[in-house]
Amino acid sequence: MKYARAIAFAALAGITILSTTGCAVGRGQETAGAYVDDAAITTAVKAKFVEDKTVSAMSISVETLNGTVQLSGFAKSGAEKAQAEALARGVKNVRAVRNDIAVRP
Repeated sequence: MKYARAIAFAALAGITILSTTGCAVGRGQETAGAYVDDAAITTAVKAKFVEDKTVSAMSISVETLNGTVQLSGFAKSGAEKAQAEALARGVKNVRAVRNDIAVRP
């Protein structure tokens, strides 16, 4: 059940990304392949958040540009913020993580 939920969330995130942006390359990226890679990284990070019980996938936003993941939103504790960053760093092809999550109890 946990994996089915993560897969469903990842698929929904992927569809959302593709439907809102279409096939256009944007945000200063050079190739469509780089854009697709960034979308895959974003989806993988969000899927890890869904699988992890300590991180609220709904409260943390994930954006990726050229392999750099930016996390924003709110965490309930410093531990949740650190876990979100650790999960993002563990995703394949992530070059760097910028953690802009605010802790708000």
